[in-house]
Amino acid sequence: MLNKRVCIVGLGYVGLPLLCLSMEKGYKTYGLDISNERVEMINKGVSPIKDKFLEQRLKNLKGIDTTTDSAVLRKSDIIIICVPTPIDSQYNPNLKPLQSAAETVSKELKKNDLVVVESTVFPGTTEEVVKPILEKSGLKAGKDFYLAYCPERVDPGNKKWNVNNLPRVIGALSSEGLKEASEFYRSITSSEVLELNSLKAAEATKIMENTFRDINIAFVNEMAKSFDIMGIDITEVIKGASTKPFAFMPHWPGCGVGGHCIKVDPYYLISRARENGFTHQFLNLAREINNSMPHYTVGKVVEGLNEIDKSVKDTKITVLGLAYKGGVDDMRESPALEIIDELKKLGADLKIFDPYIPEKSTVKGLDEALNAECIVIATDHPEFKIIKPEEIKEKGIKVVIDGKNCLDKAGIVSLGIVYKGIGR
Repeated sequence: MLNKRVCIVGLGYVGLPLLCLSMEKGYKTYGLDISNERVEMINKGVSPIKDKFLEQRLKNLKGIDTTTDSAVLRKSDIIIICVPTPIDSQYNPNLKPLQSAAETVSKELKKNDLVVVESTVFPGTTEEVVKPILEKSGLKAGKDFYLAYCPERVDPGNKKWNVNNLPRVIGALSSEGLKEASEFYRSITSSEVLELNSLKAAEATKIMENTFRDINIAFVNEMAKSFDIMGIDITEVIKGASTKPFAFMPHWPGCGVGGHCIKVDPYYLISRARENGFTHQFLNLAREINNSMPHYTVGKVVEGLNEIDKSVKDTKITVLGLAYKGGVDDMRESPALEIIDELKKLGADLKIFDPYIPEKSTVKGLDEALNAECIVIATDHPEFKIIKPEEIKEKGIKVVIDGKNCLDKAGIVSLGIVYKGIGR
C-alpha cells in the first residue's frame, strides 16, 4: 500500500492533520488547496492553524509538497476530499466547495484511483452529487475507479483524541472500493476501522454523531434556563447525575453552540429529510434552543447590570473570547460573535479580547481587557479559567457573566461582585 501516492484536497482543520499523518506513515503525500498563502505557509513547515500539536508535527516533517496546481492529482492514486461544507443564511446546505473540488478531481482522474470524501454531507451526497461529477472524466465509479466515504473526526485542541487514534467508519460504492479504502485507513490509524454496508450509512453516521451532541446540549441548556428560575446550580446537578455508572452522559450548558460540526450538521439532516417528506421536530427544537443561548446570555448581562442600577448603554463591557471553544483560534459559527453584535446594538462601550485571535481583538492583553465594569466569558480559554476572584475585584469589575461556567462563582460572590452563569 505504501507504494501508492496520496493527495489531500483541502488543507484546513481536517485535511492538514491528515496530510501530516499520511506523510508520517510513509506515504508520498501531496496537498492541494486553493489558497496560495496557506500552501506557502505549509511548505515552510508553518501551520496556518493555531494548534500546538499540529504546529509541532509540521516542524518535524521533511519534504512537504503542497500546491494550488491540480495537476498533482494525476500523480496520485488515493485522493481524499476534505473541503468545507457550510450552510447558508437560511440554514440550507452549501455544497459548492465540494462540487468544485469534485470537478477539479474529475479532470485529472485515472483508472483504478481511489477517491474518498471526508467532508460532512447529508446521506446520498456522495452518490447523487459527487459521483456524477467524477464520472465526467469518462470513467465509471465502482468499475474504473473506487469511490468511498469516511467521515472526518477532528476535535481541535483535544489532547487525547486526534487523527492518529480516532476510530474511523467507511462506506463505499463497491466491495472492492471498501476494501481499498479500509486498507488505506488501517495503514495510517492506530485505532479501529469499521466497514459499513453503504455510502449512505457512513454519511449518516457523521450527521448522527453531531446531532446527538446538539440534542443533549440543547437538553442541558433548557434545564439551565429552568434551574436559573428555581435557584438550582446545574453544574452541581450534572456532577451528581454523573455518579450514575450507566445511562447518563454529562453535557454542559453554555452561551451557545459553535464550530463547523454541531451547529451545522443537524441542518443537513433536517434539509435532506424535508426533501423526502419528513419533518425532524426534535432536531428543529434542539437547534432553536441552542440558537437562543447567545441572546439568553446577553439577557444575563442586562440582569446583572440592573442589579447595580446600570444599563448596557455606555457601560464598559469586555467580551472575553471569540473562538467557539477553548484553546483554539477557530471562530466558525462562534456564539461570541452573536453576543458581541447584540451588545453593540444595545450601545455598550465594548472591548473584545481573545489571546488566540489577536488580530480580531480590540485590546492587546488580558490586563487591559479586564479594565471594565462588566466582563462576559464567551470562550473557556485556559487563560480565562485561571482568572481569580481577587483579580476581578482589584480591577473594579462589578458584574461577571460566566457564559461557560468556568470561574469560581463562590469566590466572586463572596467579594460582593454580581455573578451570572448559565444555570448557576
